[in-house]
Amino acid sequence: MRDIIEDARRIESFIDGMTLHDFIASERTLFAVERLLQRITEAAVQIDPNDAEQLSTDLPVAKMRGLGNRLRHEYRDLDRGMVFEIARVEVPALGAAAEIALEIELSDGH
Repeated sequence: MRDIIEDARRIESFIDGMTLHDFIASERTLFAVERLLQRITEAAVQIDPNDAEQLSTDLPVAKMRGLGNRLRHEYRDLDRGMVFEIARVEVPALGAAAEIALEIELSDGH
């Protein structure tokens, strides 16, 4: 969970104040966000299925696995607008859900 939280925060800070045009024009930011998304998808698919229920977002683990595969294997054909939208909308929601799940996990003594 900590990796998801930290990488989500990094993505949020990297794209803060950016428009889609800014994002596409900034190759460094685009590549950094894609790499962080890869890390998040890998961390998400390694979450125990019982713990995954705590991540009550619109990004189910199967969808995360699919995104990870696309980032690794179809990177040349990725829609940069889609990557930006995921980074702008879905990543903050996933990061917030991971924070809640981590708090629950820590309060349960894990």
